[in-house]
Amino acid sequence: MIHKSSTYYLHHLKSDIPAGLVVFLVALPLCLGIALASGAPLFSGLIGGLVGGLLVAWLSGSQLAVSGPAAGLTVIVFNAIETLGSFQGLLVAGVLAGVLQLTLGYLRAGIIGAFFPAAVIEGMLAAIGLILIIKQLPHATGYDASYEGDESYMKETAESSLFEFFDALGALSIGSVVISSVALLLLILWNTKWFKKQKALKLIPGPLVAVAWGVAYNLAAQKFAPEWAVAGQHLVNLPVAEHPSDFLNSLMLPDASYLAHLANPKVYVVAGTIAVIASLETLLSLEATDKLDPLKRLAPTNRELKAQGVGNIVSGLLGGLPLTAVIVRSAANINAGGQTRIACFTHGVFLLLSVMFFAHYLNTIPLACLAAILLHTGYKLANPALFKRFYQKGMGQFLPFAITVLAILVTDLLLGMAIGMVIGLFFVIKANYHAGITLIQEGSHYRVVFNKDVTFLNKALLRKFILRIPAQSTVTIDASLARFIDHDILEVVEDFMATATDDDIEVTTVALHGKEKIHKHEAIIVLQERD
Repeated sequence: MIHKSSTYYLHHLKSDIPAGLVVFLVALPLCLGIALASGAPLFSGLIGGLVGGLLVAWLSGSQLAVSGPAAGLTVIVFNAIETLGSFQGLLVAGVLAGVLQLTLGYLRAGIIGAFFPAAVIEGMLAAIGLILIIKQLPHATGYDASYEGDESYMKETAESSLFEFFDALGALSIGSVVISSVALLLLILWNTKWFKKQKALKLIPGPLVAVAWGVAYNLAAQKFAPEWAVAGQHLVNLPVAEHPSDFLNSLMLPDASYLAHLANPKVYVVAGTIAVIASLETLLSLEATDKLDPLKRLAPTNRELKAQGVGNIVSGLLGGLPLTAVIVRSAANINAGGQTRIACFTHGVFLLLSVMFFAHYLNTIPLACLAAILLHTGYKLANPALFKRFYQKGMGQFLPFAITVLAILVTDLLLGMAIGMVIGLFFVIKANYHAGITLIQEGSHYRVVFNKDVTFLNKALLRKFILRIPAQSTVTIDASLARFIDHDILEVVEDFMATATDDDIEVTTVALHGKEKIHKHEAIIVLQERD
């Protein structure tokens, strides 16, 4: 009898395999481009993608996250190779970074991901959507620019993308424009209600149709109207292996020289940097992927850190770039209809097969149809309705969302998220400041009600309320709704009670004491998370 989990995966094969093919088509040029931008061998990018698809997909607790080389690490990897003097030194640092990530997973550091406000995560997704649109428009018009960094959030690539966009308007390729325009139209039509109701069409994912259209058009144009065809530099460019065994010969397995790199203190600094940045980007991507998941599944963050750690260890040992969970590929996976981890695994299988057998055929795919897929994904992430919805929620939600979007666009992912977090934290403190304590007047009687757990953040508000209470009044301080009361709050109350008699104020308390500590069993319940 087939195991229940196997039945679950088999049930979604019709959605996952086509989605995996789409993710593969998107990931392939990005793996090559990121390796090129990092100053690393092109093959190292493919190895990182293979490890992310074939291994991390099964170790991860996420059904939809796609892992691989990330543009966010490009500058770090480039500088690391220069600092360490060789690509092999980077591989050693990558392995050590994986060990650190594995350790962070066992130390339950993944809980950090739960502290990012929803408005900030949604802002990150919208910013990535806008970045995709900005970066893919040049490819959609046939601009002769490299594909590296097209997932990147770095300042220099964001700025260059704006210049590329304006340059592209003056260097249009008719073939690329036709391919991307029709592909985008097909993707839009495929998402209309009428198309979704057609059983036959529902089985075929729109992105796959867009790719098929691009290949068919270009082959026909090359034969019948060469001036309308797409030039070679606008096609996928995958290294073609003469024999399948060339794949194994390209792996950079560890040798005795690894030990020499372990004696270099700079290796450990690079490893720590990669581990921290890769872990943060992974946790951010995981939170965002969970929000995009139509089934609203929650992935265990500690397990994800462990999975990424193992992935980086294996990638480094085989000669691959460091990897993270990548939100752009994960979003493309969801947009293509992926349902389970089989989609990510399938993209890894296609990467392996393409490297070993089918590179020649894949090199007929125009970049313009891949750009159309990412443009459509970008629009879904940065839909104008999303901005309207946050505006309607009020400034407390809209400002963290909007500032996160702007900060990521003008800086980079991590710095932009940090700015968004500061703004989000300000509004959290502001909301907590006003909601924690209420002062109610009933004639000459006043009630100070602790509406929830109160901390030092509520100290200023409590003092403000106390100063409002006039002489010759009666006061009840009601803490029955609070489970925890900070020592700072208790000190303010005790000081008030000690001086109240001077103003002829009578003070009584309700359930105030004994809440200075969170009981151990309560802490376990609150902090417990799935492994």
